[in-house]
Amino acid sequence: MIPEADIVALLRQGLSNSAIRRELRCDKDRVARLRAHHNIPPVQLQPLTLEQKWATKTVPLAGGHVDWTGSRGSAGTPVLAYRAKLHTAASVAFRIRTGRDPVGYVRPECGREHCVAPDHVEDEPGRQAVREQLRYLTGGTARPGRCVHGHDQAVHGKYESDGTAYCGLCKAEQRAACRARETEVEHCP
Repeated sequence: MIPEADIVALLRQGLSNSAIRRELRCDKDRVARLRAHHNIPPVQLQPLTLEQKWATKTVPLAGGHVDWTGSRGSAGTPVLAYRAKLHTAASVAFRIRTGRDPVGYVRPECGREHCVAPDHVEDEPGRQAVREQLRYLTGGTARPGRCVHGHDQAVHGKYESDGTAYCGLCKAEQRAACRARETEVEHCP
């Protein structure tokens, strides 16, 4: 058992109950009881904004890129827990740049996987607008109003990163059909 004096010494240094539990590997409830017994006030944590907490987990890199040093989701996506909610680091970067919540997935458009530089990330409408502009700049024409299967492209139309137009609904249906056939994911469009 950890001596009471060791716990009290850390309490007087201003450590939180959780920090003492982690450092000494002792029961957090015991730490709380000792804090109350010795009339040591709880630690006043400096509340950070979501953006400030995000900044503590980033490292600037050459080329304006920003690397994430914090937690990652199961697919390697940089994530940040804040006030009992999980945020992607890219969505926070998007909010920093635009001042609004993103629509759809936020992804880096700079070519560097998982880059979280605010100037490098874009949400779905932003990506589609840039890709549509690229289509026109490279000599492409306006996409048709309907795809070959009759889906309204004002609703389902999307653009690949090179500006090529495609029907998002057709692509989703192809993927679902592929999964239903139990074909390997690598062969699904």
